[in-house]
Amino acid sequence: MTLTQLRYIVSVDTFRHFGLAAEKTFVSQPTLSIQIQKLEEFLGILIFDRSKQPVEPTEIGKKVILQARLILQETAKISELVKQNKGVIEGEFRLGIIPTVTSSLLPRFLKKFSSKYKGVQLNIEELQTEQIIEMLKKDKLDAGILSTPLQEFGIMEEVLYQEPFVAYVPLNHRL
Repeated sequence: MTLTQLRYIVSVDTFRHFGLAAEKTFVSQPTLSIQIQKLEEFLGILIFDRSKQPVEPTEIGKKVILQARLILQETAKISELVKQNKGVIEGEFRLGIIPTVTSSLLPRFLKKFSSKYKGVQLNIEELQTEQIIEMLKKDKLDAGILSTPLQEFGIMEEVLYQEPFVAYVPLNHRL
């Protein structure tokens, strides 16, 4: 089992198409397919149901892919640790944020973040909660700003701030 094979199964799961996954991982489709077949043989299972279009992971394949995503994320942290140790913070940071807080929250940190981390390309997407959760699980986002608590498996939550919930009612209303 190799990290490359794990990247390939994650890519197929993400794009649900062998050809597109191969293109996105910069290999030929036969190379990607052969490596996935070798992994399946090594594990003694089928990771993908190839009879369906778009291709879908099998039940055990879903569990294997989830673990593969975690392994790849943890492996990437090694490079990040070394960069941080050298004082280098650079690369792309993908942030999903719910529309209800975008206009009030982004102005609070965007300018300071951009000036402090010049080597970081910040990509922000306004998305619905379900989309952010799905993209976090598929490693298409690095972080999300949502209303909590979510209590989603595999997603760590950290409270950024508390916001009072205010209701405006007419003077003669019972509230």
